[in-house]
Amino acid sequence: MTLGRVSFGRRLQEYRDHRGWSLADLAKATHFSRSYLSNIENGRKQPTDDLARCCDEALRAKGELIAAARDDVTARLDRLPWQTAELVQRMQASDTSAQTLDALQSTIEELCCQYNYRDALDLRREAHDWLQHVGGLLRRPVGLKAHRELLVAGGWLALLAGCVEYDLGLRSAAESTRTAALQLGLEAGHPEIAGWGHEMTAWFALTQGRFRQAVEAAQRGQAVAQTSSVHVQLIAQEAKARARLGEAGLSTLLAQGKEMLDLLPYPDRPDNHFKVDPAKWDYYAMDVHRIAGDDELATQYAATVINDNTSPDGTELSPMRIAESRITLGIMAGRAGDLEQAVDHGKTGLKNGRQSKLHLLMVASELDRELQHRFPGEGLVTEFEETLHAV
Repeated sequence: MTLGRVSFGRRLQEYRDHRGWSLADLAKATHFSRSYLSNIENGRKQPTDDLARCCDEALRAKGELIAAARDDVTARLDRLPWQTAELVQRMQASDTSAQTLDALQSTIEELCCQYNYRDALDLRREAHDWLQHVGGLLRRPVGLKAHRELLVAGGWLALLAGCVEYDLGLRSAAESTRTAALQLGLEAGHPEIAGWGHEMTAWFALTQGRFRQAVEAAQRGQAVAQTSSVHVQLIAQEAKARARLGEAGLSTLLAQGKEMLDLLPYPDRPDNHFKVDPAKWDYYAMDVHRIAGDDELATQYAATVINDNTSPDGTELSPMRIAESRITLGIMAGRAGDLEQAVDHGKTGLKNGRQSKLHLLMVASELDRELQHRFPGEGLVTEFEETLHAV
């Protein structure tokens, strides 16, 4: 075995190769799927205690895999504080070397990967702190290449801060930050950041019931985004808005987005909020099929989203997607005449910890209207409505 600091994924692959096992063999010996194990080995997903224990037993690693998993956790916790302090010191000293800018890029990506689960206020505060550091460097003389990279860094940070502000219900702040992100993207000549600036406009309009404006913003974004991850998201936002306008024939639009997604390379960090992976597309398709009344497909997608975003030990990897999926299952149960299950799913979705408040309220209100229409005067409907108003 290799000595020194080795990640759990690498250590797992070493033990598997040492035993002469394929991923399929390891999947048979544990209760984890081949694709999930592959994601663990490649570092796309983090190992749970249960997975480490099962693999350790199956491969007779005598505790080494369990230790490697714990080392991964310790390394992630220990790595960021000193790196952050050192990076801030460099930036305060006007250091815009390639090493400093690479470290800044890594820090920003890590923040974008924390969007799904981290406390929104904490994440907003840190994003704005980094924006101040970047702004300070932009006010000093730097080379053209460094200037563009700082504009790009500021663009990503502004996008992240704007998303979190909107989640918190800070509409005015979110719009101001979104505008800044779009301007930074345009100034840097960065189509993806500019595309996300328009995507946020579409998202804001969608959750506020301005569906025609959401379509227009999504189309503006597609015009500048080129072939990038955000182009796929913009197609999804357009489809979601058109579904709410009652338009038919959205399968063609969904197929267009899926085809573009299939042509893109799988993201190195699929947990980055600004990257779209196949699992995220299922989440978008669920929304469109739910609104369109394709109950069977909406149910299938909702179950898939919950399964794909829940680790074997039950940890929710993307709480916001799971919350909307549960509310979707509530709507499906309501349409099937099961009031008790509909309310149960809805209340569970609303109790989720990390929330995009306005988006969640939009979807939960759809369930509320469904219940009011199908079960007028029922006590459980009133109970759900009270839960909704308390959010």
